[in-house]
Amino acid sequence: MSTPAYLGTAPDSWGVWYADDPAQTPWQRFLDEVQASGYTRIELGPYGYLPTDPARLKDELDARGLTMTAGTIFEHLHRPDSWDSTWKDVSAAATLTAAMGARHLVVIPDFWRDPATGEVLEDSALSAEQWPAYARQMNELARRIREEFGLQIQFHPHADTHVDTHENVERFLHETDPDLVTLCLDTGHLSYCGGDNLKLIADYGPRIGYAHLKQVDPAVLARVEAEGMGFGEAVKLGVMCEPPQGVPEMPPILDALAGLDIELFAIVEQDMYPCDPDQPMPIAERTRAYLQGCGPLR
Repeated sequence: MSTPAYLGTAPDSWGVWYADDPAQTPWQRFLDEVQASGYTRIELGPYGYLPTDPARLKDELDARGLTMTAGTIFEHLHRPDSWDSTWKDVSAAATLTAAMGARHLVVIPDFWRDPATGEVLEDSALSAEQWPAYARQMNELARRIREEFGLQIQFHPHADTHVDTHENVERFLHETDPDLVTLCLDTGHLSYCGGDNLKLIADYGPRIGYAHLKQVDPAVLARVEAEGMGFGEAVKLGVMCEPPQGVPEMPPILDALAGLDIELFAIVEQDMYPCDPDQPMPIAERTRAYLQGCGPLR
């Protein structure tokens, strides 16, 4: 049986990485252009970018015929004594997400290398002792988010974090509780880090509960790897590119995701920070049209 995924977009595709940055698209323009480009679903993006007052945000979304699929927030639970600071950030995003009627919270691990400067902040690999401790923290976070907010954590592997490569994603899945923690499969980040999207779907389909759709430019990625660049610099060079100009191929992935037979949100995310303010909307329109022609999407 095949179940179409529900297509949406995110502030990331409008060059938004931070809650407040003059280099970014203003939030009103983002919402207006999402509507104009034909999308009806969005993610929250960095907490504080969109209005954090639930009533105001609901009014802004309703006025444009938009619904929210998920909140998004970073965590740093691999670090010692990190629960309180992580919970403060995650619970704030969860509160707003739940108020919007969404059922998912995309949780992203923090960077070992600064995304803006490329500075190495800590060891790029977790130790044998850190992995199980990190998994216990993630299980507890997922349990509390479900119990207190009714949300499902969708863990998002990410470049320049400790859960990045295919091997590390598999290890994370083995270490965490499948009844609590499911995966946001980001096709671009997995490809950026040398992973195989179709193999991950085939091997761990029941652990996938959400998706981000993006592609990587192989030529730019080769330069990034050769020069040891950080992710932020790679994005400035255009490593995340407009489909169908990069990898992985979208039609086989959309077909494989449809075969999971679950209600799945597939959110377009093309990292473009920073970008010209007139750049995102035409790309968003073309990307939506392309993806809807590739496979089962609503």
